[in-house]
Amino acid sequence: MISRRDFLQAGLATSALWGLSATGNWGRLAAQQSLTQDGLIGAPRAGDVTVVHVTDIHAQTQPIWFREPSINLGVGQVEGKPPHITGPEFRAAYGIEQGSALDYALTYQDFVALGREYGRMGGLDRIATVVRAIRDQAPGAILLDGGDTWQGSLPSLRTNGGDMVRLFNALGVEAMTSHWEFTLGIDRVTEIVENELGCPFLGANIFDAMWDEPAYEPMTRFERNGTQVAVIGQAFPYLPIANPSWMFPDLSFGVRAERMAEVVEEARAGGAEVVVVLSHNGFDVDRKLAAEVPGIDVILTGHTHDALPEPVRVGDTHLIASGSHGKFVSRVDLDVADGRVGEVRHRLIPIFADVIAPDPEMAALVSETRAPFADEMAEVIGQTDSLLYRRGNFNGTWDDLICQALLTERDAEIALSPGFRWGASVMPGQDITREDIFNATAMSYPAAYRTEMTGDMLKIVLEDVADNLFNPDPYYQQGGDMVRVGGLGYRIDIAAEQGSRLSDLTMLSTGEPIDPSRSYVIAGWASVNEGTEGPPIWDVVESHIRNQGTVSVPENTTVALKAG
Repeated sequence: MISRRDFLQAGLATSALWGLSATGNWGRLAAQQSLTQDGLIGAPRAGDVTVVHVTDIHAQTQPIWFREPSINLGVGQVEGKPPHITGPEFRAAYGIEQGSALDYALTYQDFVALGREYGRMGGLDRIATVVRAIRDQAPGAILLDGGDTWQGSLPSLRTNGGDMVRLFNALGVEAMTSHWEFTLGIDRVTEIVENELGCPFLGANIFDAMWDEPAYEPMTRFERNGTQVAVIGQAFPYLPIANPSWMFPDLSFGVRAERMAEVVEEARAGGAEVVVVLSHNGFDVDRKLAAEVPGIDVILTGHTHDALPEPVRVGDTHLIASGSHGKFVSRVDLDVADGRVGEVRHRLIPIFADVIAPDPEMAALVSETRAPFADEMAEVIGQTDSLLYRRGNFNGTWDDLICQALLTERDAEIALSPGFRWGASVMPGQDITREDIFNATAMSYPAAYRTEMTGDMLKIVLEDVADNLFNPDPYYQQGGDMVRVGGLGYRIDIAAEQGSRLSDLTMLSTGEPIDPSRSYVIAGWASVNEGTEGPPIWDVVESHIRNQGTVSVPENTTVALKAG
């Protein structure tokens, strides 16, 4: 971690986030300080190696609102452990004062009021300012991108990820791994990797499905201040299950812990004194991987969008969680002696958009990439009386709105919306623009399908998704949150056996139990099946909002969690 001297120096000057579980008072100290750019960035003592991490930006180049989850449940051995704590428990664990800037950045309570006080977060031009400042302090700092970069906005959709590739090249990213990148299709990924990308595209766990051979470079090496550093890439292991496999038919993925161990050994044998895993596994999968694979100094974890102000240590491995949507940048300084990592200092930097000045060059480039779509994105579709957010194990108001749109516009009895964790929030009283809608829906397989499903099959589908989320073995968890439902209520016991977690499935329109033998008209979107037909989900949502004028989406009470 960091020394008490470093902490006190930082605390007296800044309100940034330092990992220091021993004192537990950095949050309260930080809340007493006024926010300044220099204070947020700070001036910590550089190590022999400095690593900067961003992940899960989901093509968000603008400052945004993004509410953290109110429910983030852990199962089995990780129940109640970070990142599976929220709100008051999170504040207590890290010594954060309620109502402070850090409370706003890292938890969900009083989000609207605190958001109006502290403003939007993120913005690629602000991130560029932070990255440049760190590189001024620590020349040679290695900037790494954890993936989910090329998807999630209207410009990224229109340019097939080209805007984000150009912007991250300009930011100076030196290696990346992947997940949603592959939903652009293998031909486009190949085009980018071979002709456009300015850094290695790493994936130790990606194999050619036919020949069972590595399909991408597993790692890249750096030399910094006489220290040899290996960065190993770990792509999202469940791509062919969670996303359409027909978009990348010749690739296989998986956690492949044995493969990771081999690459770590290869890195060490090649002289690496520092081994960093740039991962898109998800936090709990990385926690298990760290316990199984020796020799990893740092895992920069992604996919599950967790933001933690302290590393979680598993043996000698430090897990770093840097949040999502550009809200945070992580800085990790490592001291190396006798070929081994000694002290590890971690700083989670919140990107308060009203505090950090935009980098002029990046601001100009961002504007240039957005210009062809500016008028289209700016069109006001309606207004909201409610906070629209997507994040949490169960229904968020953005997805409830999408479910309402599917029910009305597709004339369905039940609606299903995938448990995606990406998508910026919209404040109550705010206009809903077309850009807002695309921030929650922009993807390459958007068809809003309409089908029929028996009550029995519907329960099987929901049980399968629940097991993906709540299986006690992290290697059977495929990320995301529970599928959102419209027109349907249920009770869930996350600790129950597979196939027995859901009960009391009820049609909300009638109050009657779901009949296992009856067929119901189902509307949904983001099917992984090739050839799915239907209008794009953004058109469905836009039509619904136009018809409503002003939308009101109350907090969802139709999903009941059985008390443990």
